[in-house]
Amino acid sequence: MNRLLSAVVVAFAVALIGAGAVSAQGYNLTGTRSTSKTIVGEDIVYPTTGKAVVTSAIVVMAPGERTILHRHGVPLFAYMLEGELTVDYGAHGTRVYRQGDSFMEAMNVSHAGRNTGTGTVRILAVYIGAEGSKDVVAD
Repeated sequence: MNRLLSAVVVAFAVALIGAGAVSAQGYNLTGTRSTSKTIVGEDIVYPTTGKAVVTSAIVVMAPGERTILHRHGVPLFAYMLEGELTVDYGAHGTRVYRQGDSFMEAMNVSHAGRNTGTGTVRILAVYIGAEGSKDVVAD
């Protein structure tokens, strides 16, 4: 559990610092993402339904496995730990994510992902939510 918490803390730090190496608290961080928009150009909007809740998970998908068609009720930072994931955003196009990629996932645009690689996909997913908000909404 401590390893997962450490990974989440580092992922947030990396996401918030932005591009370039910086020194913070005595160690170096290399930023991968700093944005106010989702991957499809939506403004990131934080839920106001209740007390802030941050939830992290490792999403694991076997080769060929698909997600359901869904949206997100809260901002979602994703970091590809391994594998290749293709996400279909409908009219907003299709994007391919590979190990080391990070992105703020679409919120109000329905989308579905598929493991299009030959190995397992593992994604660190960090939902930036609030009590009473749904991280994932099935369509």
